[in-house]
Amino acid sequence: MNLQARLQSAIARTEMYRRQGHVVAFNGLVIEAQGPDANIGELCEIMPGDGRSIVPGEVVGFSKEHVLLMPYGDVGGISGRSMIRATGRPLDVPVGDALLGRVVDAFSRPLDGRGPLALPGRYPLHAAPINPMHRQGIDEVLETGVAAIDCLLTLGRGQRMGVFAGSGVGKSTLLGMLARHVQADAIVLCLVGERGREVGDFIRDSLGEEGLRRAVVMAATADQPALVRTHAVHASHAIAEYFRDQGKSVLLVVDSITRFAMAQREIGLAIGEPPTFRGYTPSVFSWLPRIAERCGRHGKGEITAIYSVLVEGDDMNEPIADHMRAVLDGHIVLSRELAQRGHLPAIDVLQSASRLLNALASPEELACALEARRILAQYDGARDMIELGAYQKGSNASLDAAIQAHADLSDVLRQAPGIAVPRVMALQKLATAIAAGAGNA
Repeated sequence: MNLQARLQSAIARTEMYRRQGHVVAFNGLVIEAQGPDANIGELCEIMPGDGRSIVPGEVVGFSKEHVLLMPYGDVGGISGRSMIRATGRPLDVPVGDALLGRVVDAFSRPLDGRGPLALPGRYPLHAAPINPMHRQGIDEVLETGVAAIDCLLTLGRGQRMGVFAGSGVGKSTLLGMLARHVQADAIVLCLVGERGREVGDFIRDSLGEEGLRRAVVMAATADQPALVRTHAVHASHAIAEYFRDQGKSVLLVVDSITRFAMAQREIGLAIGEPPTFRGYTPSVFSWLPRIAERCGRHGKGEITAIYSVLVEGDDMNEPIADHMRAVLDGHIVLSRELAQRGHLPAIDVLQSASRLLNALASPEELACALEARRILAQYDGARDMIELGAYQKGSNASLDAAIQAHADLSDVLRQAPGIAVPRVMALQKLATAIAAGAGNA
């Protein structure tokens, strides 16, 4: 295309008038404006009247003839005289290889004090859904270095898994183990709704320098506006899609999707959506599957997703947990009782499941996993009787074998955070523990 044709094309795309409006109301979360003529999701610029910096905002709804916007920044200085200008584009995400090893905010701006980032590309915040018929099957094991997962809850490349846990059960520690030990080319970590102190602690203690070297950490802390917190989740998926399109195997970790749901609930209630169970608005339950469907195998790369679900009051049937179990390809449940007994990671194998285990594990590995589950279930069913001393050896040969194998199985499933266990070694230890229990019974 010659210069004249390019200029004509640019002129044809250019708006010949400026779309502007002004603030008419503000309720603490939502700015109500008379104009501009803008679409849902369009980025607007809010201009405070006292010379302060322009505040970006997003169109989130309409009320009669007014436009509803939510700001991304500090609303100090905004008044009824403030003008609003539509930019004509949705918000996108700066991307590039320079993100690896860095800690950034929801807009890919550095938080680690290591200088500016040169990010030449931009990806859409909300990517078009992948055609279901273009998705490739998941048939390759993703080794995580966590024995309990690799042996009994095998993950595949492109799978979507949830980590369900109450507060203080070791969820962040397990996510740090996965990020540090997983066999992936790039890791994208989205920390949404966390306390500011927890972000630094997670990077130093759970992720470590080794894990950070191949990771992008995106943080949107609890003090930031609800729109920024939801934006961080969408942006982290866009960054993961960028690395996937480079042909990389990507692990995406979102901690936690529950806090995303809470932020989306704030937005929904502010723009007038009706509340449902526990106040969650309908948009929350429409966004969750749309987010999860962005992951999987597509083209040359894949995105394996781990979503942590913060279970309120240890209620595994609360609405977000129940909905995410239906959306994902499996769930890892952390038990407070196991954590209190010092069994870490506190994965409750009997309450957890990987829906792709049968497709990924060999017949020998599957048989070993099923036998380990049977032993754990049989011992758990008779635990009270065993601990009270009411069970006498010899009464049940199968239970005798389970009792003999249980201690060895527990040792296999325990693991220190800083130690990775190769999957082959973990499977060998599991088979040995099962055989030793059967032989000593």
